[in-house]
Amino acid sequence: MNGKSADSAANRMKTKKGGAFKALPVLLCLLLSAAVFLLAGCGKKDKDDSFISLGISFGSDEDSYTRSLPSEAADAPVHTARGDTDLTGPVTVPELLLPEATGETAEMTDDAIIDYSNIDDGYVMTQYTKDTSKKLKVQVKGPFRTYTFNLSPRQWETFPLADGNGIYQVAVYENVQDSMYSTVLSVEFDAAMTDEFAPFLRPNQYVNYAEAPETIELAARLTKGLTDPLDKVAEVYDCVTGALTYDTELAKNVKSGYLPDIDEVMRRKQGICFDYAAVMTGMLRSQDVPCKLVVGYAGEVYHAWISVWSDEYGWIEAAIYFDGETWQRMDPTFASAGENAESIREYIGDSSNYHEMYYY
Repeated sequence: MNGKSADSAANRMKTKKGGAFKALPVLLCLLLSAAVFLLAGCGKKDKDDSFISLGISFGSDEDSYTRSLPSEAADAPVHTARGDTDLTGPVTVPELLLPEATGETAEMTDDAIIDYSNIDDGYVMTQYTKDTSKKLKVQVKGPFRTYTFNLSPRQWETFPLADGNGIYQVAVYENVQDSMYSTVLSVEFDAAMTDEFAPFLRPNQYVNYAEAPETIELAARLTKGLTDPLDKVAEVYDCVTGALTYDTELAKNVKSGYLPDIDEVMRRKQGICFDYAAVMTGMLRSQDVPCKLVVGYAGEVYHAWISVWSDEYGWIEAAIYFDGETWQRMDPTFASAGENAESIREYIGDSSNYHEMYYY
């Protein structure tokens, strides 16, 4: 495959070290005003994805993102945890782990291809091979969850096998009428991956850092000389929360199918929760730090945040900052909008406020 060897990922621990990760206490003191401030978040999601007789119905294509976080000035300065970070001199950008459609194992029709040659590396790739004005969908049904994505004609898209090892069904659909779709192509396979990190190290449709050279170079500068994954996390986290402000206009008007352009988000210095999470995830994966973009609910608001891996703590499902003993949940959107206030950190640190649904 293209890109650097996956040896470093394959050699990582596959389970958490016993007793290393201390459970975070439930924080009892949360200011109600802070909760109201935070929960003006990234909106609601239409989840009506149901099969019916004519094919498959994916519900409305118009997701409702009508709530938003207050926005500060768009030109907030970039800051990092280290005062000695060199953002100007020469830097070596690492060779990326890039997905590729090798065609070694694939199913195809005259209209579409599903390439599952690299399921051991945690991904599949699909392409609708003809020009069409019809809406297209891809559905990845894993052992635990079903993921639905949009698909554009005549271009390859990468989709993670986020449920880990097990039986998957991948299908391409085209629109018939209204919200009705018919099957173009489908395939079923049993995935046995090189390690649990495989789906969370490469670019995919939701975290397309392969097309974000400026942000990947910035990640290399921020982490120059660092080897500890959590040191890298701290640098990237401080940079993103310091550089970006919440885009209230985009939150009000964003449509179903929106995908972050990571370099453009960093140029604009604004984004919604999806953008914040995609930027951080892309920067960390480019530095060989396994990272999940997590989508779910913060309170009653549809939201996105990230989880990261370290050999010392395992998957840090519950990280925003290191308090000397534990890392706490990483929610760059809320932390940035709240300027890392203590009440905001308390809200983020309380895992009962978060409910994971999907991983990308």
